[in-house]
Amino acid sequence: MKTARIRYQDQVLNVEVLDDLQVKLPNGDILSEQAVEWLPPANGTMFALGLNYADHARELAFEPPKEPLIFIKAANTYTGHNQNTWRPDNVDYMHYECELVAVIGKTAKNVKREDALDYVAGYTLCNDYAIRDYLENYYRPNLRVKNRHSTTPVGPYIVDTATIPSPNNLTLRTWVNGELRQEGTTADMIFDVPFLIEYISSFMTLQAGDMIATGTPEGLSDVVAGDEVIVEIEGIGRLRNYIVSETEFFKIKHIKGI
Repeated sequence: MKTARIRYQDQVLNVEVLDDLQVKLPNGDILSEQAVEWLPPANGTMFALGLNYADHARELAFEPPKEPLIFIKAANTYTGHNQNTWRPDNVDYMHYECELVAVIGKTAKNVKREDALDYVAGYTLCNDYAIRDYLENYYRPNLRVKNRHSTTPVGPYIVDTATIPSPNNLTLRTWVNGELRQEGTTADMIFDVPFLIEYISSFMTLQAGDMIATGTPEGLSDVVAGDEVIVEIEGIGRLRNYIVSETEFFKIKHIKGI
C-alpha cells in the first residue's frame, strides 16, 4: 500500500495512492497526479547519512567512514513531488543525491538490530541536494551544503514494509532531463537500515514520522536552473522535481530571505 500527504482545495489530506499516481481522497474521490499538490509524506526529523557508500566517498576524495556519519536536516528543507527547488546564485556546483529513506513507525529506543525493521512504517525516496562549494570535510558538515529551504524533495509517498520486505538490495537511479546520470544499489551501503536504527536509537529516541536518509552511491553531476531531475528506487517509485534559480524561486514563493 502507498500513502501520501497532499494539499487539495486548501486542505492537507492523507490519501491512498493508486496506479499512475492517482490519489484516492478520504471521501472516495479519485484525482490525477497533476490535480493535487504533493507534500512530503513525513515531516519528522531527518537523520541523514554522509558517505554511506564507499564508491561515493572515493568520488569526493574521502576515506569511507568507520562509523556512521549522521547529520540532521531541518523540516523546512523538505519539499514534495513535482515541486521546484532552487540552485543558489553564484555557486559553482550543485549535485543531486538519490537516497532510500526509512520512515519510522513508532517510538524506538535501544532497539536491537534483529528487531529494527519492526519499527519501520515504510520507505520513501529523497533527493538530498548538496551545494558542493561549501563542502569542507565530513567531520564538520556545513549547514550551507545541506540545509537550505526546500532543497530536499521527499516522496511522492510511503510504501509499506509488506511491499519492501528487504531494503538491502534495491536499485537506485537518477535522470537529469531524461539522461541516466546515476545508478547503484542499496546492497553497497556501508551501514544498512537495521544497523542504523540500532545505532541511532542507542543514544537518541526515534519517533513516528522520523526519517533515516541512507546516503547515495557514486555518479554525481552538476545541475542547473531549467533541469528536470528524477530519482527512482526499485519497488518504491519515482520522485520528480525542477530546478529554478534562487531569484525565481523566492520571487514565486514570496519568502525572500528565508
